[in-house]
Amino acid sequence: MLAAGTAAQTSFAAVLIGLPVLAPALRDAYDLSLFQIGIVLDSIWIGPIVTLLPWGLLADRLGERLVLAVGLGGCGAALVGAAHAGSFTQLILLLALAGAAGASVNSASGRAVMHWFPASQRGLALGVRQTAIPLGGLISALSLPALGLRSAFVLLAALCFAGAIFGTAVIREREAAEDVLEPRGLRVTLRDTRLWWLCGGSSLYLVAQVAVTGFVVLFLHDERGFSAGEAAGVLAGIQVLATLLRIVTGRWSDVIGSRLSPLRLLGVASGLTLAVAASVLDAPVGLLVVAFILAGGLAMSWNGLSFTAAAELAGRGRSGAAIGMQQTSLSVAGAAVPPAFAALVAATSWRVGFALAAVFPLVGVQLLRPLRTERA
Repeated sequence: MLAAGTAAQTSFAAVLIGLPVLAPALRDAYDLSLFQIGIVLDSIWIGPIVTLLPWGLLADRLGERLVLAVGLGGCGAALVGAAHAGSFTQLILLLALAGAAGASVNSASGRAVMHWFPASQRGLALGVRQTAIPLGGLISALSLPALGLRSAFVLLAALCFAGAIFGTAVIREREAAEDVLEPRGLRVTLRDTRLWWLCGGSSLYLVAQVAVTGFVVLFLHDERGFSAGEAAGVLAGIQVLATLLRIVTGRWSDVIGSRLSPLRLLGVASGLTLAVAASVLDAPVGLLVVAFILAGGLAMSWNGLSFTAAAELAGRGRSGAAIGMQQTSLSVAGAAVPPAFAALVAATSWRVGFALAAVFPLVGVQLLRPLRTERA
């Protein structure tokens, strides 16, 4: 079950993080400005804003398997269309559709994994499942630079189809007595103020993550003379570190019986390390690469904890809706950041852009302070 959920999420994560890897190729193919590149990176986040919460509600009602299969299958089909997009507008629309469909995997795979593990193991289990994000990024960073643009989109589509098939074959609903009497539905979920605090804090954390993972390839390629493959290799290093950190922090949260204490500490670490990276943009290549890998790894390390906290705060009966709500808030942030960051860099400098992005996780930590959780 854990393998199926992780594989399904990995296939969609390869799409999310694959677009930044393809940024130089997309710019050349469609003759795009930096701001338009931001719009392309933004497009994959726009669809989930509309669909994440409905997908979560459907997962609560219909089960994870159907939701995952339909969503990932639709994502793959939209990516095949994107491979043959004849204009910038067509590309944006198809990528938005791919994001809207693929968003089903967030609630479906996360809900499935959560329900098969007790609270004492859930942090590690969902931490492993959340390694899918950097794993997907690693696959994209290592494979896509060597492919043409059309072949790259076809490969991403094939990964989504494979994830849908594997998830459909393995994932099934678990019968459980716990939480069956909890109220379900959208209204109860939206009235939970704890979830709103969590959504706000984690959305601010995402600003640093998107700034680094979305633009480090383009920065290194344009400003420091890296080849597309070399710049993608730095992104791959970020994904490796993020994978390890998600597993370690998940287990850490199980041991201490809290998701929020590690989540707050990681927010501080993310902001500080990105501030350091912003200060060494002109440093020797070795120092710069280390700074970006550390900042990027920490900027991606917290997602599993916030994901687990959302599901546990809501309980089994509302876990799909809660995950959908939390992931919707992240998609809103994810949609806002790329064009805003690109416009800021174009108007000022890369240093100002990365330095300002470093402030947001530190503010997010303050929003999370009112929250308290304990081991179930």
